[in-house]
Amino acid sequence: MEGQDEVSAREQHFHSQVRETTICFLLFAVLYIVSYFIITRYKRKSDEQEDEDAIVNRISLFLSTFTLAVSAGAVLLLPFSIISNEILLSFPQNYYIQWLNGSLIHGLWNLASLFSNLCLFVLMPFAFFFLESEGFAGLKKGIRARVLETLVMLLLLALLILGIVWVASALIDNDAASMESLYDLWEFYLPYLYSCISLMGCLLLLLCTPVGLSRMFTVMGQLLVKPTILEDLDEQIYIITLEEEALQRRLNGMSSSVECNIMELEQELENVKTLKTKLERRKKASAWERNLVYPAVMVLLLIETSISVLLVVCNILCLLVDETAMPKGTRGPGIGHASLSTFGFVGAALEIILIFYLMVSSVVGFYSLRFFGNFTPKKDDTTMTKIIGNCVSILVLSSALPVMSRTLGITRFDLLGDFGRFNWLGNFYIVLSYNLLFAIVTTLCLVRKFTSAVREELFKALGLHKLHLSNTSRDAEATKPSANGHQKAL
Repeated sequence: MEGQDEVSAREQHFHSQVRETTICFLLFAVLYIVSYFIITRYKRKSDEQEDEDAIVNRISLFLSTFTLAVSAGAVLLLPFSIISNEILLSFPQNYYIQWLNGSLIHGLWNLASLFSNLCLFVLMPFAFFFLESEGFAGLKKGIRARVLETLVMLLLLALLILGIVWVASALIDNDAASMESLYDLWEFYLPYLYSCISLMGCLLLLLCTPVGLSRMFTVMGQLLVKPTILEDLDEQIYIITLEEEALQRRLNGMSSSVECNIMELEQELENVKTLKTKLERRKKASAWERNLVYPAVMVLLLIETSISVLLVVCNILCLLVDETAMPKGTRGPGIGHASLSTFGFVGAALEIILIFYLMVSSVVGFYSLRFFGNFTPKKDDTTMTKIIGNCVSILVLSSALPVMSRTLGITRFDLLGDFGRFNWLGNFYIVLSYNLLFAIVTTLCLVRKFTSAVREELFKALGLHKLHLSNTSRDAEATKPSANGHQKAL
């Protein structure tokens, strides 16, 4: 009987492992397909290239797609874990959800951590160096020569990073035990290096997310149709049409020798056509779309942002009175044993909405920063080098999102796998400072966003707008009247 029980236990374990592997493969296959379509939508359509360059571009494309799929998995993993825990609590004995267990969730977290390290330290550097390589001088040109050069560059990069970590460890913690631990490449070096990358990702999120939260109102205002209050769209369309015809006549009458002026007029004509299209869309929109959808979306964004700030403030108070509120506090009961939200399923759904909202805001804020503005991908006109840079940036942001969500108290879900092995998560002063900075910077960005119009009117009334004290010079430049007296932007 004992032998039969042991055999059945082995078979059950084998079947569970096969089931979990199949589920992981199917989930990743779906993410990979979606990521491939996203990248090919923005990738520059290659001209007639040699076979060697085409192969290099194709390999870099596959590696970038893999990285973007891993980033999407890291973003979706935390909401998936939260909703899985609530489903297991609601239907503990349901046969159809037996595959959804703690072993699967733990395995997904470990795979996400492993693939994030692999993409960040191996695949993306390989794709970049492989794309830029030409082969060493004196060797026969071809794929092998480029692969050899790429491997040598990766080896030199690994030695450089290892040296930097050794120097940093010697400066910060000059201890024989800590120096000897660096010899353990798998158990200490890679998690330590990934902890540093995650800290930089969290700092980048601290910079991008508040900017994105305030920028979301502008982005949604551009996507939605605004209410027409005290506006005559017919008159505006008529004015824009006259300006378009005037520009078209000037283009037709100019000689081809003045190429610079022709390019400027073509760009101005394109801007006028874009504005005319937006006005026509506003005119065709229904009354409920103009007067109901736009205010509702703006109010929803304001509510979500306010809830995020309130949760961070509450987390700051919890950190001051309860040490278990730290990200490295006491471990939870596990998947399917207790609810991780105070309000049960409703609270879990709110956490998931806020996590997605923070991720979208961080991406919007990332591309809104001046330093990263050139990284913004363009449809059918993005080089592979820029795609690799975008994939690395999104991977860093998505890998740091679970850590930021737990650090800010958005969710109480304990990080599983290597995501929860970061040393700095146990430092009270770092965690408290992070929460304080997030709350203060987000509040300042929102106050600046909603008071900018009033501030500009005060500057104009006091005559201070001539001193360029505000940052709306680009807006003023965009709305200045053209040569015929009409505004270029309405």
